[in-house]
Amino acid sequence: MLLLAALVALAWAALWAWAASPYGRYLDHGDWTAEGPVARLCAAIPAGTLVVPAALAGLAWLLMIAAMMLPTALPLFDAFDRLAAGRPDRPRLLLLLGLGYVAAWAGFGVAAHALHGLLLGTVDGIPLLARHAWLIGAATIAGAGAFQFSRLKHLCLDRCRTPLSFVIEHWRGRQQARQAFVLGARHGLFCVGCCWALMLLMFVVGAGSLGWMLLLAALMAIEKNLPWGRRLSAPLGFALLAWAALLVALRA
Repeated sequence: MLLLAALVALAWAALWAWAASPYGRYLDHGDWTAEGPVARLCAAIPAGTLVVPAALAGLAWLLMIAAMMLPTALPLFDAFDRLAAGRPDRPRLLLLLGLGYVAAWAGFGVAAHALHGLLLGTVDGIPLLARHAWLIGAATIAGAGAFQFSRLKHLCLDRCRTPLSFVIEHWRGRQQARQAFVLGARHGLFCVGCCWALMLLMFVVGAGSLGWMLLLAALMAIEKNLPWGRRLSAPLGFALLAWAALLVALRA
């Protein structure tokens, strides 16, 4: 578990260094192809305007997952670590569990990046929408607030809040390497189902904002791991809905 904590700390340090560097705009989904060394790299390789931004976005997303979501999954790793105690391949199984968990979130990241690119292209192509682009942010915030009250949210949250039961239910002890990866991926899918709407808020407030990353990571960790965390869902939903309504009122 110390290794996992070190990985999380390293991810936060890397995000902080990236955000504070001259290349921080790449973390915040800036214009990767406009100027600078990344623009030159895009021009130097085949399909660079697609490949390089996608690679940067993928790296940023993986760092965000390691920093924000792995801490919320610590009870899962602890439960699996106890189950695999005494096994000579325990470190490898824990690694595969983590890779499966990250793979689930990486899949969501690909979909979110594609949706983000589609929205940017749509906004650029429709002048009326470009003048009211703030509506997309308000709708995302309102959607995240409404999702806090959904049945899917609470079904996934309940699975995330009982990691020991989840491990016992899905661990069969055969083909251990494959099962460890699949176990992590399954739990990751429930975690995505629980937290995807909150993670989309990073596209609204700025993917490079470490303050918002810390706040959202803390809220998701509390909701998933603390005994009273489930009671946070409704107040958080009301707060997000009120925020969206305030944005609309200020623009009206």
